[in-house]
Amino acid sequence: MPEPIVVGIDGSEESDRALQWAAADAVLRERPLHIVHALESWPYKAPLFMPAESTERMTRVGHRLLSATRERVQERWPALEVTTALVAEETPRALHAQSDKAFELVLGSRGRGGFASMFLGSTSLRMAARPTVPVVIVHGDAADRGEIVVGIDLLRDAGAVLDYAFGTAALRGARLRVVHAWQTLGTLIEAGYAIDAEQIELDLRAEVIRTCRPLRARYPRVDVVDEIILEHPVTALANASRNARLLVVGAHQHRWTAPQLGSIAHGVIHHARCPVAIIPST
Repeated sequence: MPEPIVVGIDGSEESDRALQWAAADAVLRERPLHIVHALESWPYKAPLFMPAESTERMTRVGHRLLSATRERVQERWPALEVTTALVAEETPRALHAQSDKAFELVLGSRGRGGFASMFLGSTSLRMAARPTVPVVIVHGDAADRGEIVVGIDLLRDAGAVLDYAFGTAALRGARLRVVHAWQTLGTLIEAGYAIDAEQIELDLRAEVIRTCRPLRARYPRVDVVDEIILEHPVTALANASRNARLLVVGAHQHRWTAPQLGSIAHGVIHHARCPVAIIPST
């Protein structure tokens, strides 16, 4: 069986948008959809004097939510294979466990109820900071038209990021815009240093083309645009996202203690105008 696309739901409007995006992506990729709802206040975590019927009621509500959600999805996409899971665990742990062998994990930008901490700065950021699979965070109403935008760092291995971006562009029949932004050059120019900006930009573009060459060969039908921007990467990618259907970036930078979400990915998640796919390092 193909690896599923996993989506976390809580009944909120944001998670419903994530569900719609995940289901459509599962259909496009011919993968099953796995819908997850987490309940954190189960009996073993409930306050000492919390009535047992309260946790039982929450369980019933969770099952009804999953059942109704699955029914809605299959009514719209009858051929899509759909499974569900009600998990007695903290939200991040539940999502990690349920998506460990998935193709990707899809989340709304905010949440409530069982996913009460699913707002930017909490669950979504925690899942994006330590992903084992691509994590897609759906902002607002996702467009079904427009470019796929991918931001790459020439100092890091962009293989996994480009592979996801090219594959997605090919599946969706979309143009792929490869963006490399370099703030340092713009800062030096503004400071009055004598720099051959035109030559540096040509060199950077040549490096971007070289980096993308294997993927261009694998996906010859994908229309690719290379763009070198002399400004902060977050600003450049947020601006590019205005006309995009998906923005793809790498996940994190390595620290001495533990992986953390890189500053670029962190900023992009907050400021992008379209869904953002955070790709784990290989």
